[in-house]
Amino acid sequence: MRHAPQQEHDGSPIRRQRRGGRVRSPRVPATVHRAAGTSALPLLVIFLVVCVDLFGSAGKIWLPLLAAGPALAASTSGPAGVLGVGLLASLLGAWIGARHDMAASQLIVVLCALVTVTLAGTLASALRERRERVLAAVRSVAETAQHALLKPVPETVGPFRVAVRYSAAAAEARIGGDLYSLVPTPYGVRMIVGDVRGKGLPAVGTASLVLGVFREAAHDEPDIRDVVARIERSLARNLGGDDFVTAVVAGYPEPGRLEMVNCGHAPPLLIRGTDVMPVDPVRPAPPLGLRALIDEPPCLQVVRFVEGDQLLLYTDGVTEARDAGRAFYPLAEGLARHLCDEPDRTLAALHRDLLDHVGGRLHDDAALLLLRKPLTAGAVDPGGEPAARARDGAPAVRPLTGPPVRTPGGTFGDRADVA
Repeated sequence: MRHAPQQEHDGSPIRRQRRGGRVRSPRVPATVHRAAGTSALPLLVIFLVVCVDLFGSAGKIWLPLLAAGPALAASTSGPAGVLGVGLLASLLGAWIGARHDMAASQLIVVLCALVTVTLAGTLASALRERRERVLAAVRSVAETAQHALLKPVPETVGPFRVAVRYSAAAAEARIGGDLYSLVPTPYGVRMIVGDVRGKGLPAVGTASLVLGVFREAAHDEPDIRDVVARIERSLARNLGGDDFVTAVVAGYPEPGRLEMVNCGHAPPLLIRGTDVMPVDPVRPAPPLGLRALIDEPPCLQVVRFVEGDQLLLYTDGVTEARDAGRAFYPLAEGLARHLCDEPDRTLAALHRDLLDHVGGRLHDDAALLLLRKPLTAGAVDPGGEPAARARDGAPAVRPLTGPPVRTPGGTFGDRADVA
């Protein structure tokens, strides 16, 4: 999967691009543009004042309006552009004043006002450019942190085709409290999708902690429940009493067998053919960090996952996204509408549909991870058996009928067991 083009926060001013075999920064065209000229609006204002004078003989009355030129240029141009517009306005002001035989004292006042506005605009433009450089540097650090935290996932991992979409609610920060990871290990491909309670830097720190422990434990622990236990122990040492992380940890230890532990998270969606089915936890487990609430270990679900099947893991920023009428986004219905054999195309269409639903911008972090077991030549879906079972043999998947159930994902125990 080409991870970078699929991020909601692409278009970064610090992303480097290749042109004609040479690597350069996208900031170069912006710099050239500022040096070459200014926005058309300041020049248009000056042009209108001159036209009024030439064709209406009333330019002297509108002469103070020339100060709007350098004032507007301060918000669109660099310091050199503001000085250029101010110089042009001053020259034209002197010409209009001389043309109408203005008193020297009046003309000097007008020109002093133009010079003052020009100097103030130049200073404002310099400060604005400085803030833009600082923001670009902060974005660069944030992007580097994100790529270290949420490492790019390739298009193919083990036997799966994979796609990811991630959107941070804080668009300028580009990172948030949602997390995902998918890694090949000696025990098969393992993955996690989770949601940290809260937002901002504390949530990012907790997400980093969870991902670090997961990536380490996924390679060391044969049993996926031990991976969850390692994460739980680490969070118990580092989280506050009210903090927690909802997560789904899954693994594919052998062909046709997908193991899953759901810790208070929204149920993944299993796609088989055209059917979309939520994999509800048979015995709900508390979120990570709240294991002290119960004494028993989390339930391990075993899901039949054959060629052609797909699995969507997501965070509550998707299912709790609301439209103008406060209606939640129907994820299962949207997934069924945009389903295809290419995970990347499916998530691209699903993400556009989600943004259309909310009116263009999400108000919570949102992560989507879709994996598909491709069909091999001559492969046939065996069918005829439950798609998922708990370790004790009880069915754990029900077909989706009617409107999808709202799944907040951050609330423990808000869903009933489904037989």
